[in-house]
Amino acid sequence: MHRPSRAAPLGGGSPEPEKMEGAGSWDVLEWNQFEPMSTSVSLGKCDFLLEAEQVVAEGYGVVLVNTDEAGTVLVTNYRILFLSEGTRNIIPLGTIPLATIEKISKIVVKGQSAPRQPEKNPSQRLLQVIGKDMRIIVFGFRPRTKQRRNIYEALLRYTKPAGLRDLYAFVSGPSKYRNTNPKLRLLVEYFRLIGGRPPHASMSMLEDCSFTVANEFWRISSVNANYTLCQTYPFALIVPKCISDEEILQASNFRARGRLPVVTWCHPGTGAVLARSSQPLVGLMMNMRSNTDEKLVAALCSNLSGVKGTRRKLYIADARPRKNALANGAMGGGSESSSNYLQSEIVFFGIDNIHAMRESLARLREYLDTHGATSSDGLSSFLRHGGWTWGGGNLSSMSASVSTLGDSGWLIHVQSVLAGSAWIAARVALESASVLVHCSDGWDRTTQLVSLASLLLDPYYRTFAGFQALVEKDWLAFGHPFSDRFGLPTTSGGDNATFELSRQSSTGSYSSSPMRQSSGSFPTQAPGSSHSQASNNCSPIFLQWVDCISQLLRMYPFAFEFSLTFLVDFLDCVLSSRFGNFLCNSEKERQQCSASEACGCLWAYLEDLRNLEGKSHVHYNLFYDKSKHNGPLLPPAAALAPTLWPQFHLRWACPSEAQAGELEAQCRNMAMKFSELQKAKEVAERKAKEVAAAVESLSADLRRERQLNASAVNLAKKASKENSAIKRAIQSLGCKVHFSGNGDCTVDIEANPTTSPQVSLYSYSKRESDDPIQRNEKSDLSVSITVVDDEVLPNNPINRVCESLCPMRTRDGGCRWPDAGCAQLGSQFVGLRANFDAFDRLSIYDSYFDSDKL
Repeated sequence: MHRPSRAAPLGGGSPEPEKMEGAGSWDVLEWNQFEPMSTSVSLGKCDFLLEAEQVVAEGYGVVLVNTDEAGTVLVTNYRILFLSEGTRNIIPLGTIPLATIEKISKIVVKGQSAPRQPEKNPSQRLLQVIGKDMRIIVFGFRPRTKQRRNIYEALLRYTKPAGLRDLYAFVSGPSKYRNTNPKLRLLVEYFRLIGGRPPHASMSMLEDCSFTVANEFWRISSVNANYTLCQTYPFALIVPKCISDEEILQASNFRARGRLPVVTWCHPGTGAVLARSSQPLVGLMMNMRSNTDEKLVAALCSNLSGVKGTRRKLYIADARPRKNALANGAMGGGSESSSNYLQSEIVFFGIDNIHAMRESLARLREYLDTHGATSSDGLSSFLRHGGWTWGGGNLSSMSASVSTLGDSGWLIHVQSVLAGSAWIAARVALESASVLVHCSDGWDRTTQLVSLASLLLDPYYRTFAGFQALVEKDWLAFGHPFSDRFGLPTTSGGDNATFELSRQSSTGSYSSSPMRQSSGSFPTQAPGSSHSQASNNCSPIFLQWVDCISQLLRMYPFAFEFSLTFLVDFLDCVLSSRFGNFLCNSEKERQQCSASEACGCLWAYLEDLRNLEGKSHVHYNLFYDKSKHNGPLLPPAAALAPTLWPQFHLRWACPSEAQAGELEAQCRNMAMKFSELQKAKEVAERKAKEVAAAVESLSADLRRERQLNASAVNLAKKASKENSAIKRAIQSLGCKVHFSGNGDCTVDIEANPTTSPQVSLYSYSKRESDDPIQRNEKSDLSVSITVVDDEVLPNNPINRVCESLCPMRTRDGGCRWPDAGCAQLGSQFVGLRANFDAFDRLSIYDSYFDSDKL
């Protein structure tokens, strides 16, 4: 990989910087060649500042040694910001929340003067920042300025706040990420575990303690509603139904810190439970006993469902190594004896304590920084430097360098937690046994094992909502000391922050880098300052648990609704202490400082991020399919071989290699494109349906038009048939029939065929029809009928019939037909002149003109 070029000096005509001797030949920058960045840009206009975030210190012309980038360092009341020299863009590597900082060190390195050069090479002013998120960053400041001192003092002041209320989470307030009462959410989860038809959780329940519902075996107790039983336990506890509150109070005296055995998860089918507690106070001789504690533990082994009188087995899982458990007996603690607890078996998992975990992560972080592509000493590994050096040595030392990863022990510890959790889940799922888990205090290793086993057993905890419920129940409600483990102040106002702040000075030169010896280790720190201190209770217990989940997610990619990116963002939010969910050491302390009301909510923030893009957001696991793993996950021991979590462990030291999720990103892009095509397909289908509906409507209109056309044709045929019948009827009477196409109808009587004038008895004019079909068909239906006057044919029998029957006949012998009654006499018609409309008026039917009657 090509090494990026360093920032060019801003001052012209300056001598070229000298190079330090040794492997790697790291270029020593002349810090006085960097002029401060112009301060003309008003910081008040910086849109990258969060709400209530204020700049308290500035440093210009600073170099980020990891990447040789020059820029500006800003210290705010929430984080360190590093802005690039030219673009003023935020450089992620140099930007870190103050709460995420574990250690700050000032380092002065004096370079060796070049031969035959009397001038003394100016010393380098460096500031090293070690983060809890696996990064080590170093800033280089210009000499003979007070910038480093100002930055360092600002960091001292804001990384070690005087009290809890000075944290940014309280200063910024809830903003738009308001929190609901976490106690209500805990009750909702308890109701789900109890089963049945639980009531709706409400504030009135909390006020009058009416949440004490129960099923056949378990009940929710309010004995700790005021935290008098145990200050680090939640206000509500799930306990055996057969155990009274008085017995619970007695049993709490036999457990360390009053953390008595309580139920944390119930199997909905078999009735087996996961329970948690602290170590029993059996004493040095392991001979102390408590009848109420033994009765409480025995009550966890309810009868097997469907097998009357058969009790289930109980496993008591001690997370500690056996020797540590025995050593705790000297301080009054210890472990149970299987002879005192009915049908039980004691198992030791051998997981080390918080101090071993802290040391292990520190060694892993140093290994990654030493052999990474963005090392804090300005050097790099063989992959970046391109020479015949690798990890500060030659090729023969490659295996020794890699072995240091195993020496860190981090992956061994992760495997121990995974193996213990998988063993617990297997006992519950395969044997229907109940398991009681504890360590010393019951809030570190116990929480890891119980919550991870619950996640393996219950698919609900592998969703977004379930993951939140699991963390809030087993980690927050049951009192994992987040403030102590993260080094933050507590409600008492004391300062539990244990940042290691030291000043390191060294004279002379280093063979490889200004900070790291040739062996790859940091220079010896000042006395009293080291990674491990007896009073240091900081430990990456929660980080280790999330790391275990990342291992399971890579092992079962279809089983989790959330992605690895979600876990990284979630862990960053927790470490930053931007929100109030993970402050303090217990539920009681968070209630005392009103953290849920005064601070923002992490869960609301993450949910808001997901809602911006819906299912296409990077927090959603593309491969999630709940039908594939709708039961417990029981990984075999051979599968529990953890590896580094690239997205978290390598993202700062090896940013290119950390893109292990590149395949997932490609799949996500394909899924987004597929989603767009699906949407386009849906739009096209809707348009096709609309077009089909329009075509169907037009087809229906066309069918109606055809029906009307056919009806008009039938009417025309009927009229033509009637016309022919009338013509034959009139001609049979010896009358003359004339047809005309003008649409007029007249009836004439001729007194003499040659001379007699025609008398019009009836006249009708037909209007033009708007319908062309009707106009064409009816226009040639006009009939002109001429009959001979009865004076000319006096002996005509028709006349005699008319004279005798027709009351409408005039005195002068004129005929008023068709108004006369003679129109109804068979087929004998006289004086008729009509068109089609006249026929309708006369109600002449086809049967009337039956050809058989003519």
